[in-house]
Amino acid sequence: MIITVAGENKEYESGITVKKLIELENVETPEYVTVSLNDEFIDGGEFESTEIKNGDRIEFLYFMGGGR
Repeated sequence: MIITVAGENKEYESGITVKKLIELENVETPEYVTVSLNDEFIDGGEFESTEIKNGDRIEFLYFMGGGR
């Protein structure tokens, strides 16, 4: 299947989950990543059960605090 990861088209086997994609993409600090799947945020507790489908768009996001 072809999916878009961080704006880049990539080919992966069918049936992978968000959790598996995080591993395959070597996402830094996966415990802090927020995942957007087709412009919808996925709860971290659903990473193992959310299956990625052909044509899906995935973004890995990190929210940082700071400022004054």
